[in-house]
Amino acid sequence: MRVCIVSDSHDRADALRQAVREAKALGAEAVLHCGDLIGTQTLKPALALGLPVHLIHGNNLGDAQALHRLAAASEGRLRYHGADARIELAGRRIFLVHQDDYGHAMACTGHWDLVCCGHSHRAEVRSVASVEGRATWLVNPGTVAGLAAPSTWVMGDLAAMRFELKELEGEPASPHLQ
Repeated sequence: MRVCIVSDSHDRADALRQAVREAKALGAEAVLHCGDLIGTQTLKPALALGLPVHLIHGNNLGDAQALHRLAAASEGRLRYHGADARIELAGRRIFLVHQDDYGHAMACTGHWDLVCCGHSHRAEVRSVASVEGRATWLVNPGTVAGLAAPSTWVMGDLAAMRFELKELEGEPASPHLQ
């Protein structure tokens, strides 16, 4: 299963829609949004592309009640998890959180195959050693909105556990990361 991993879209609906559209064209089957969405108006154009979206908020929440209403009306396409999410996709245990230091701490537990975070607007993909002696992938897609950083997102392949950092123009933002 391929997934689009985004964060920090803030109120940039066009950037979020473009990332989801590019990911869908590359075979993404779901979107993982690591927070700082701001409001439903930012999400609606991306939701219209038909992929299921797993969303957490962040420190820039916006209207939580409106997000709950949109999730209820989305016929299952939007899953609004609140401050963090514990999900399973393609047999992988995934944890979503906004704060990058919290994400690193959760990766260190060894309870997750993949931890996705945001907040710093600095994209990175790395393997983190856990206290259980196994590695967990930590993915921060940066800011899809391009706020004080390039507009980036990550294409993930959960079967192969490979992650590629992308810029909105569709070109890799850096050499292939795995």
